[in-house]
Amino acid sequence: MASIAANKRTHLPLIAADGFEKLLATAAVLLLAAVIIAIARGHDRWALVPPMVWAHLATIGIALALTPVMLLRRRGDRRHRALGRVWAVAMFMTALLSFSIRGINRGGLSFIHLLSAWTLIQVPIIVWSARRHDVARHRSAVRGMVFGALLVAGFFTFPFNRLLGRWLFG
Repeated sequence: MASIAANKRTHLPLIAADGFEKLLATAAVLLLAAVIIAIARGHDRWALVPPMVWAHLATIGIALALTPVMLLRRRGDRRHRALGRVWAVAMFMTALLSFSIRGINRGGLSFIHLLSAWTLIQVPIIVWSARRHDVARHRSAVRGMVFGALLVAGFFTFPFNRLLGRWLFG
């Protein structure tokens, strides 16, 4: 169970990371490491990658790098809110940019695009619940987003002859 202490400035509870959030943070670090290694290994093919894919990878990198910070550090303060805005924009842009990446299904949408659509719906809910100080809904939505749209979708970018998988394992 998360430990709760009073935040004197905002009068909101300060919630420490629980085991699931620590697991999510660790998985985000591992996925970010895999992405960085894959990109480094694919350096000889960088010129072949369209700018939209680079933009997509950049926003994913930002979201993955911020995820453990957001899950493990103090919550509810000014820095958390500022980093949360950056994280939310990165997640939203990652999802939006994914619709311009359709190579795997002969130009059509894939299963991952369902998670992208879900992200476009969930990010505003995450922001709205934070602004309303609905801590339980905000926390639940963030955890679901990190698990589903970041980690599960991220995992599925490596198999099935996708770019990062070819670079990492090829």
